[in-house]
Amino acid sequence: MPPAIRTKNLTRTFKKSGQRIVHALRGVDIEVRPGEIFGFLGPNGAGKTTLMRILVTLMKPTGGSVSVNELDLQRNRREIRSMLGYLPQEFRFFSKLTTWEFLDYVARLAGLKDTKKRTKEVGEMLEQVGLYDVRDRLANKLSGGMKRRLGIAQALIGEPKIVVVDEPTTGLDPEERIRFRNLLADMGQKDIAIILSTHIVGDISSTCHNMALLDRGRVVFRGSPDELVEKARGRAWKIRALDTELEEIKTTFPVISTIPADDGWEVHVVADNTGRWPGEEIEPNLEHAYVYFMENQSGN
Repeated sequence: MPPAIRTKNLTRTFKKSGQRIVHALRGVDIEVRPGEIFGFLGPNGAGKTTLMRILVTLMKPTGGSVSVNELDLQRNRREIRSMLGYLPQEFRFFSKLTTWEFLDYVARLAGLKDTKKRTKEVGEMLEQVGLYDVRDRLANKLSGGMKRRLGIAQALIGEPKIVVVDEPTTGLDPEERIRFRNLLADMGQKDIAIILSTHIVGDISSTCHNMALLDRGRVVFRGSPDELVEKARGRAWKIRALDTELEEIKTTFPVISTIPADDGWEVHVVADNTGRWPGEEIEPNLEHAYVYFMENQSGN
């Protein structure tokens, strides 16, 4: 089965004041298959939002190519747009529409012309994202988390073939994040290709089949979350620290967490070794791996 999305040597540059050239993307190569949930992880400014905007036809690349279901992004923009569901990082609503009316409007734009079928799908989607009980409330009067959920609903309505979501769980509480991740898992079972970008490691570890790390516009790692975790094996440590040692440890190592203990602190760090501090090796997770890789290998 051909990739749902393929990029080859994708680049994007911007001119800043004084004609300084900024490279937002540098030679990005990715493939995303139907039914795959693919995550882009990276710090703010890594190029994630630029990449998302290119994939949904809102921005043209400076160089390279993008194909969506074997259609060229530059030549077939209209056809590609009809396949997409998109949740941008900043999402706004029509101020005078209720939650139901807004999602019904989006469903009509997505091609759901049959009123009975559309009403059924809108109701089911509002149930899925936990907004059915506020369906008659003005969309712009929803809480921040509810607005994000409505944004997720409008990206998923109409069974798009490809869904692109930028920082999807921003503003969601832990329960809402779990609901969103379950929604993505359900969509992936329908052979829908899903791409998400985030700086929240948990969104990747609990959801994605494959991932890429972006750093200053470059893909510095591509593979499964488990493959990235393996790069931190033997490099995740627990150090018992006194109050007087804590600040020095923080300046010496990338610190993942600090937990109060009876005699001071339990500090989780990533490093090749803990030097003069006795450390106990612990099982790494994706957060350990991400921090270790970005600190030690992304510039290599």
